[in-house]
Amino acid sequence: MAELFFKNPDLSTPEIAQKLLGCRLRRKSSAGVTSGIIVETEAYLGEKDRAAHVYGGKRTASLEAFYQEAGIFYIYNIHGHWCVNMITQSKDEPQGVLIRALEPVEGIDLMQSRRKQDQRRLLTNGPGKLSQALGVDKEVDYGTSILQGPLSIDFHDPRPVAEIARGPRIGIPNKGEWTHKPLRFYVKGNPYVSSPKGRTQTDHGWLA
Repeated sequence: MAELFFKNPDLSTPEIAQKLLGCRLRRKSSAGVTSGIIVETEAYLGEKDRAAHVYGGKRTASLEAFYQEAGIFYIYNIHGHWCVNMITQSKDEPQGVLIRALEPVEGIDLMQSRRKQDQRRLLTNGPGKLSQALGVDKEVDYGTSILQGPLSIDFHDPRPVAEIARGPRIGIPNKGEWTHKPLRFYVKGNPYVSSPKGRTQTDHGWLA
């Protein structure tokens, strides 16, 4: 099921970004297991995308994962925190999805300890926050399969989303039309989204 999901040539990266909503991101470590349901993503569309790391065909050792087959993690550092991306297209088609926010599920106490944060809503409501809460480590997780290893995505029985909202990606000014393209997707009404719009819903935006 998972391989059909992320190795389907008929699925665009924005479509994959939406289908990831409701799936679970999990990390196992010697300290314990932590996980959360994906509630917010951003799509990055390769060499033509002015906000992408590979814009203009940039290719370095640290970007090499972007150019590999779909289904691996690309981990990078911003403001001192790791961010988790999933590579989405075929080899040498460097596109991916940034996982921006999670609704915490497993290992809440461990997340709170790592984040030094007691408020559950603030544990994983941003790409750097969720990586810190899960204990993501580039040395361990970069370039690994999204289906196995310490960091993984569980595609089985994703939580059904009532409504997917979309808007511009966050924190990418001065990129021309790419600043405003609606390539950010999130569960409408979910309190764990990084920049929630409108009312938080009691059901957190899930159908079940």
